[in-house]
Amino acid sequence: MADGAKSKAEAKTTEKNGSQVMLDVLAKNNVDMCWGYPGGAILPFYDELYSSKIKHFLMRHEQGAVHAAEGFAKATGKLGMCIATSGPGATNLITGITDAKMDSVPILALTGQVSTAVIGSDAFQECDTYGMSIPITKYNALVRHADDVARVTQEAITVATALRPGPALIDFPKDVQTGLTKVTKPVMRVPERHYKKPQLKGDFDRLIAAIQKAERPLLYVGGGAVTGNAYKQIRELAEKVDIPVFMTLMGLGAFPAEHKLSLGMVGMHGTAYAAKAVEEADFIFALGARFDDRVALNAQDFARRAVKAMVDIDEAEINKRIAVDIHIVGDLKDVLTELNKRVKKTTRRAWVDRITKLKEENPLRFNTHPGSIKPQETIYELWKKTKGQAVITTDVGQHQMWAAQYYTFNEPRNWITSGGLGTMGFGFPAAIGAKLGRPDKDVFVISGDGSFQMCIQELATIAMYQIPVKILLFNNGFLGMVRQWQELFYQNRFSESTMNYNPDFVKICSGYDIPAKRIDKQSELSAGLDFLVNSKTSALLEVTIPESEKVYPMIASGARYEQLVDFNAKSDKGTEIRVRMNAAKK
Repeated sequence: MADGAKSKAEAKTTEKNGSQVMLDVLAKNNVDMCWGYPGGAILPFYDELYSSKIKHFLMRHEQGAVHAAEGFAKATGKLGMCIATSGPGATNLITGITDAKMDSVPILALTGQVSTAVIGSDAFQECDTYGMSIPITKYNALVRHADDVARVTQEAITVATALRPGPALIDFPKDVQTGLTKVTKPVMRVPERHYKKPQLKGDFDRLIAAIQKAERPLLYVGGGAVTGNAYKQIRELAEKVDIPVFMTLMGLGAFPAEHKLSLGMVGMHGTAYAAKAVEEADFIFALGARFDDRVALNAQDFARRAVKAMVDIDEAEINKRIAVDIHIVGDLKDVLTELNKRVKKTTRRAWVDRITKLKEENPLRFNTHPGSIKPQETIYELWKKTKGQAVITTDVGQHQMWAAQYYTFNEPRNWITSGGLGTMGFGFPAAIGAKLGRPDKDVFVISGDGSFQMCIQELATIAMYQIPVKILLFNNGFLGMVRQWQELFYQNRFSESTMNYNPDFVKICSGYDIPAKRIDKQSELSAGLDFLVNSKTSALLEVTIPESEKVYPMIASGARYEQLVDFNAKSDKGTEIRVRMNAAKK
């Protein structure tokens, strides 16, 4: 063979197309599953995916794909990946990408795009995915040449999973997917500040002195404790210096719920004893939490008697909503490791005794009625039947708050919900991702008749792949949380919150060969839950609940903690149940 012909043959064998290069980089980063929905502009990539070892799950809507990727990421701590075509496929991912940005979830969204030659010409199914996704991603790129695929893919994965995690998006034109390149190994250009841990910055001596001096301190634990894998260090600090702990909705599981120092969830629908403890505290130490408006409802008056300290890896969160007295910027696990070395063993018997008394005097409460089923009792009984070991995902609304209150978590990553964005439709597809990521765990989605219908089509997905996701569906014929606010603040004007027509959910499940039951009397509850818990396949239990049932305690938006409204047993005739799950355990 002539030298020229030989060199051309060698060049040809070393070349790969853009799709092949991307799949190679994904595999080297241990991406082994993804969720998506194909279409014209992403077909070349799907053609290469056909022979890849990466397992793809066909969802029934792009929103389902991105939420499944989120559920996988939240349940495992790994990168979740979703795929969609251009135009409407890409725009259908926008809600989930925003959700991931708000909750710091590491996902990679891959979208098809029209060929580079026609970008900007309003070609069929063209949209500016890159431009739309700028404010809702940590990293995004429109790849214009196959030579850039390896670099961009590696940058997207690295940035999405580093520091404070979040979503990345790659917009992948059709001709770049098929274009050939010799550049198969990534050389990143993104600045190190986007993925390299910063040096710890702050006044450790002042923070330690404040911790030791405080008489009534509290640890305020948020979702950053889960994403930062700092839960062991939090428990060590709490026990070493005898500080009670309250958690945000996203922080549940970062500290054992049944620990004697746990105050459970705080905020708008947190426990009454957590709210009262915040009012009495003289030192609040925020760990991976951002003083958001569902916790620090009235920013000016939140814990006004307390010195406030904060640790966060994202310096932009410091003093963003509430000015703190002391702050440390850095990785939470690293900061706590250093603190645990330097703080002295401390006993705060009087304060811990006070916390115990607050729990005894202000437990979670609800009434039961023989003729109807209460959602609080349903979730509490589910917790008991599963021994608190299941992975729970939820949609958004009243059922979400009841689940946060009555299914308590002793471990991280067993609680998966949409916090910052509050996305209805999140819970069911997220459960699919969670179950595939952690097949050894029972996974339950707790949903409502409003939320469930937003992604109900994913019943086809769990039937097609035989994914044993178990669905607890509350049906009150209303958008429950909307109704609650309309009753309390809008003089019972239930404007468009009534679900005047709901389908027969049990019949819908039968169309997918999914076992399903409906119950509406308290006497049916135990057997109904046994049906769901003991099912070896996916199953649905529909529970009819009173339309006027409310979530208590409640602090109205913008109100002060002392304005908390708690459950009044006299206003709801029946048998009162008082629940305090962490009475004396450690």
